[in-house]
Amino acid sequence: MFEGWPVIAPHAILALCGGLIFCLGAFWQGRPHGLLWWLALASALSAGHCALGGPHTGTYQNMLDVGVYGRVFIGLIALVCALALLLLRRYARERNFAGEELYGLMLLAALGMALTAGAVHWLIFFLGLELFSICLYILLAMRKQAGESLEAGLKYFILGAVASSLVIFGIALIYAGSGEMLIASSLTAATTQGQGSLILLGLGLVLTGLAFKLSLAPLHVWTPDVYQGAPAPLTAFLAAGSKTAVMAVLVRLCAQLPEGLWTYWVLLLWGLAGLTMLTANLSALRESRVKRLLAYSSAAQMGYLVMALVGSHYGGLSAALFFLSVYALMDMGVFGLVGVLSPLRNDLNRLEELRGLARRHPWLAGFLVLCLFSLAGMPPTGGFVGKLLLFTAVLKAGYPVLALLGALAAAIAFYYYFKVVAAMYLQELPGGPAPSRQTSTVGKAEALALAVIAAALLWLGVFPAWLHDLARAAVAALGG
Repeated sequence: MFEGWPVIAPHAILALCGGLIFCLGAFWQGRPHGLLWWLALASALSAGHCALGGPHTGTYQNMLDVGVYGRVFIGLIALVCALALLLLRRYARERNFAGEELYGLMLLAALGMALTAGAVHWLIFFLGLELFSICLYILLAMRKQAGESLEAGLKYFILGAVASSLVIFGIALIYAGSGEMLIASSLTAATTQGQGSLILLGLGLVLTGLAFKLSLAPLHVWTPDVYQGAPAPLTAFLAAGSKTAVMAVLVRLCAQLPEGLWTYWVLLLWGLAGLTMLTANLSALRESRVKRLLAYSSAAQMGYLVMALVGSHYGGLSAALFFLSVYALMDMGVFGLVGVLSPLRNDLNRLEELRGLARRHPWLAGFLVLCLFSLAGMPPTGGFVGKLLLFTAVLKAGYPVLALLGALAAAIAFYYYFKVVAAMYLQELPGGPAPSRQTSTVGKAEALALAVIAAALLWLGVFPAWLHDLARAAVAALGG
């Protein structure tokens, strides 16, 4: 156990700087323009930097993982937060919702995600889950003058509250059956105290709540509605950040679940993975609205990740961590670009608005193609390597039917990704509608974010070994 506060420096930075931004916004009316944004960006980057060094394993007060596993996720969440801030720089200012509330809530949401990902205690897990959920409820409705944004925030709040109630009830059952609040100890008690059925029921409720947060079928139906109405850069933050944190919990459960419960657990994962991959991809086929199509795509990627967890004992956990990192970059890229291309009044909506994009903005069109190719699992992108690792793990585990369903789902996805590419490169912009953006310029902050994402996706496609080694080290530190 590590008693010193430096091991939780990333969490302290996010918490203190988030509070500082609120105070500066409230009491320093004559502050320099852009100060709060710069402070938020520096805080996210500092938290990520602090996560680079630290112990290989260990916990803080038996509450929080401060080893490799926890620090990997802090770094990834900090990167997602920094990219979201870059993408919001001009978007929020032009739409008049930039301010201390936006930047402070983003840092607090990142703090909640970090706590959730690193929790080794059920209480910390739930507090982190609620912290980032409450922040996201407000963030999605931040653009008060847009009715769709308010609707997205309200829908996510109502359904998210139901999911949270299932999670806390599940934790109560696990505690009743095990007498333990430490996650690993409570799972082990299922085979030593004769209360496996009660603990399994509690885990089922927890998994239901996590499935909602991850957009796993059939609990994914909220995703297209919420993603459609939320501001595009905040949609990217929701899609990448929250799912990264929740998937970290699911990976921890798979690594620490005793064999006596794994037999039942793997059946649930198998069903969720197969249903999600097919349902989400089939639903995307009929979509002509960009953000809804990408929302179904995001849900489908979660199905692939859960498929990897079925092969947890055959390299599936490290494969899931690798692909999760790539997924975060891909979703930040596609939704971030939607924000870049969106007019002031409403976000980019229909596929027709992308017609002729390759002529008007060839670099932006090329960037979107790169992200879509990575989502489809095409070389030489990080998405290809990630999908290869996922399918290898599930085949090694002896689940060829699930792998076949995944391959079928991936083939379906090629069609609707090609619809987007065809709109940009093969179809001309109609004479009537105006271009999706009145200017061809891209802000420096936005350009930097897109450049980082593009470079990372290509780098991970050509040189994936270092990230895969890091993922394996994180899983080893976790005990999986």
